[in-house]
Amino acid sequence: MTTTDAALRQKIADRIRNYEHLVKKDVYRQHFHLMPPVGLLNDPNGLIQWKGIYHVFYQWQPFKTGHGAKFWGHYTSTDLVNWQHEEAALAPSDWFDQNGCYSGSAFIEGGQMHVMYTGNVRDEQGNRETYQCLAVSEDGIHFEKKGVVATLPEGFTAHFRDPKVWKRNGRWYMILGAQSLDLKGHLVLFTSDTLDNWTFQGTIAGSGKNGLDNFGYMWECPDLFELDGRDVLIVSPQGLEPDGLKYHNTHQSGYFVGTLDDHSYQYTHGAFEELDRGFDFYAQQTFLDESGRRLLIGWMGVPDQGEEHHPTISYQWIHCLTIPRELRLDEDGHLIQKPVSELQSMRTNEQEHVFHIKRSVHSIPVEDITSAEVFIDQIDTQKGFECCIRAAARIIYDKEEGKLTLERDRFEDRSKEVREALIEELHDLHIFIDSSSIEIFVNGGREVFTARYFPSPGNKSISISGRNETKLKLKTWHLQREANR
Repeated sequence: MTTTDAALRQKIADRIRNYEHLVKKDVYRQHFHLMPPVGLLNDPNGLIQWKGIYHVFYQWQPFKTGHGAKFWGHYTSTDLVNWQHEEAALAPSDWFDQNGCYSGSAFIEGGQMHVMYTGNVRDEQGNRETYQCLAVSEDGIHFEKKGVVATLPEGFTAHFRDPKVWKRNGRWYMILGAQSLDLKGHLVLFTSDTLDNWTFQGTIAGSGKNGLDNFGYMWECPDLFELDGRDVLIVSPQGLEPDGLKYHNTHQSGYFVGTLDDHSYQYTHGAFEELDRGFDFYAQQTFLDESGRRLLIGWMGVPDQGEEHHPTISYQWIHCLTIPRELRLDEDGHLIQKPVSELQSMRTNEQEHVFHIKRSVHSIPVEDITSAEVFIDQIDTQKGFECCIRAAARIIYDKEEGKLTLERDRFEDRSKEVREALIEELHDLHIFIDSSSIEIFVNGGREVFTARYFPSPGNKSISISGRNETKLKLKTWHLQREANR
């Protein structure tokens, strides 16, 4: 660690200490989601399990609730439920990353943890430079920067970032999100045998390939991995126009299912599918844990989408990450997301109810709706039903239209806004409710809705009502981490 790094980390420690009391007073502080201790959080980075420890790094601006020169924040856990906040892993303190240690990934080689990240640099006129950088750790906590290992190839703007690195057939692969000089989004590939000397293999997917015509002006946070015999690409394209019920956030996140050819270095794939149908999901990353599960965590936010209206800003923090999700492909090649089973350890005070609703409203008894899990199944409805959560969010199923809607209050003016998905037949809803977020897993995780919301602190109600005759079974739990029991 350099003297500059040490000074920056001391400034962070001082800021956390100075604002700790204010942050903890916020009623929207989450119970079981990862948040910054102070400042702004965005993309999850370097997700990995090593020697039994889960590591979640994240983009962090500790000195304000706006964007700027990012650090790598860091959480560790042995169980994906109880987390320890560590010191910042990377600081923007060198010539190649002085304006931000941007997003990247982690991997193990030679008994050491390596992280590859994008170094962001701006000159006095604000012009951007971009470098792909390597850092190494003996313990997963303290990192030694090795510097620049790959630079910007010809044909691309400096919007060239977010390396995801993995080993395949004995060779290292590194994909990055990129923007071509004609301002179109692409996925590019480098390969290496030594980690410090990378060969550019060109564009392997993006606008102009596989039938994608001008598919966004920038691709961010790519992740390519094998799952159930297929090569799945998860990516966050910027600049997609709304299309029916799809693409209504400022920027999107989704996936392609296909095949990466190790000789031509081309990725052939099918159609783009959104990963999440809600308001707040972006910059997701996956990793393979030591039990062989492919796990995903995303940022519960979207760039350029109203973050100035979050009420948590007055308490000197903003944003959080999603709960960890396990991925698999179904027989149709559709990506299924399910909450990791470890979250069940938080369950207390289980209650079960069977409702027979005839155009009436039924209150659902829950010990504490600011930290709860709700599971609804055995659904038999003529026209549909809705679930109202703290008078600030509604989940609405319209059977006749075959549509599921999440409605919430806009942060800026409390008017209503919606996100929707076609659900021909609703079998179950699995809902995780925290102080200021909702995650809804539909039909066993075939669709997911993720959203922040900021209900009136005094409203702790949850109710269910039918449009006609509806029968369903409902289970609820209060969620409490072990450390807080």
